[in-house]
Amino acid sequence: MNNTETWYIVKRSAGNCEIVPSQKVGDDNLEIIEQWGPFSSQEEAIARRVGLIRAGKCQPV
Repeated sequence: MNNTETWYIVKRSAGNCEIVPSQKVGDDNLEIIEQWGPFSSQEEAIARRVGLIRAGKCQPV
């Protein structure tokens, strides 16, 4: 397992937020409206995404 991998939460044009590894953030920037991160683990990114959904900033996938 690669411990240096970081994770981002990205908001797509449809309003959905997804958790993606740092390598994929630059792949399709045209669809990304907002992004949060980097987070050191996928679990931390999941917890933050729940908070963003509760705050009304994101729609669940």
